[in-house]
Amino acid sequence: MSREATKRLYDLLEQGLITADEVVDMCTDAMSEDDVAKMLDNNELSERFFEDEDDEPDVDEAQEWADFDPEC
Repeated sequence: MSREATKRLYDLLEQGLITADEVVDMCTDAMSEDDVAKMLDNNELSERFFEDEDDEPDVDEAQEWADFDPEC
C-alpha cells in the first residue's frame, strides 16, 4: 500500500510549510474522541500506562536482572 498522503504530510513538515502542532490539530479534528483514545492506547500513552508509576519503587537495571535471574 502506498502512503502518498503520509509522505506528503512529512514533506510539508520538513519544508516548514506546516508545524507539528498544526498536524496534531488537523489529525485530532479529523478523528473521533474514540479514535484519539485508541491511538494513545496503541502507543502506550493512555492513562492506564501511567497509573502505577508513583507506586513503584525506583529499581536499577542490575537489581531488576538480579530479581529476574540471581545468577546473572
